[in-house]
Amino acid sequence: MSVTTRRMQDLTVDDHTITVPLVWNEPADARTIEVHASVISREGGADLPYLVYLQGGPGFEAPRAFHSSTDPYWLDYALAHHRVVMIDQRGTGKSTPVSDADLDRGASAVAEYLTHLRADSIVRDCEAMREHLGASTWSVLGQSFGGFTTLAYLTTDAASLEHVYLTGGLSAVGRHPDDVYALTYDKMRTESLRYYRRFPEHRDAVRRLVDLAHAGRIVLPDGEVVSVSRLRSIGMLLGTNDGWQTVWSLLDQDPATNAFRHDLAHALPFSARNPLYYVFHESSYADGHATRWSAERVEPDDFRADPTLLTGEHVHRDWLDTVPGLQPWQDVTLQLAEFEWPRLYDADALQASGAKGAAAVYVNDAYVPFEFSMETAALLPGVTPWVTSEHEHNGLRSGDVLVRLIDLAHGRRLR
Repeated sequence: MSVTTRRMQDLTVDDHTITVPLVWNEPADARTIEVHASVISREGGADLPYLVYLQGGPGFEAPRAFHSSTDPYWLDYALAHHRVVMIDQRGTGKSTPVSDADLDRGASAVAEYLTHLRADSIVRDCEAMREHLGASTWSVLGQSFGGFTTLAYLTTDAASLEHVYLTGGLSAVGRHPDDVYALTYDKMRTESLRYYRRFPEHRDAVRRLVDLAHAGRIVLPDGEVVSVSRLRSIGMLLGTNDGWQTVWSLLDQDPATNAFRHDLAHALPFSARNPLYYVFHESSYADGHATRWSAERVEPDDFRADPTLLTGEHVHRDWLDTVPGLQPWQDVTLQLAEFEWPRLYDADALQASGAKGAAAVYVNDAYVPFEFSMETAALLPGVTPWVTSEHEHNGLRSGDVLVRLIDLAHGRRLR
């Protein structure tokens, strides 16, 4: 293990790196990985309790230690009450990251390796880090997939958690991924039509772009010939507080310009910067199932017939052929789509967890459906839901969401 200390503005950042098993609870498997966490404190806060932040994704590293007017916007408030632990979830950041170089080991070996990077293993890593830091308990802030991981934490190690704060992270428990993706299409239909009511001329703009994509005439700077399904995925931006502005800016441009090509490349989700997000994404909803391209299989008829209905966090198989940065991951992704993922959650264990805290549940969430979130909230009577249409899925970035959740968890009236 290693520990280093550095200063960032008025923050102290202690970097901790520990070595853990790749496969927990399998002593015969000698493989190990490193897990990295930055412990952030402000002057006078060296003895405050820990709050561990679990990032959304899957497949993204934790944000770095900045605060005030920069992302993450909630950090400044959190540091008044906690030392904040930013863990790079296994496979990301400084925690033995997954990269294209790993593909030299062969698709089957890499696919097997990736099966050990899910939320249940992240929980074991968190427990190892908590013990390394000498904390008997700590609290958790779980955003999106980080909330899913928090549910796995409550399933197996609830006694380690003082309070849990979840933001857009109450995943469906015991449901098939098909159920989830079918409902997210309903959300994206609503988001698409809402956008076109505000900007009706942009529906024709999307039709023109669809025709260009169908003819192979939208080519990004990296050489990607944008498919129709890839173009439609800009709808994912509509699931965030201000993403509609990016969509508007794209649709207001001349598609023949360099500006459009570069801006579209930047706006498209599932980039090759973090291939795990694409390769691994559907597994986050696989609570005991194989995914087998769930989002593709349950696409509604009206989406198939009308390409102006934009899609959200729905991965497509054809991107393995058309996206240069994802092409090398084709065999790995196809194998993982057939993998029978084990269960992550136990409803009885969640009900018996005694969890305390609060959860932001976004009525219009395009990624984590409200209906299933409320089903899961009912399993956690000590976790107060804050049901709101004030924010979209990324509401945590607004700065006030964590304030409200901490107030709710401690019985204070909302401000």
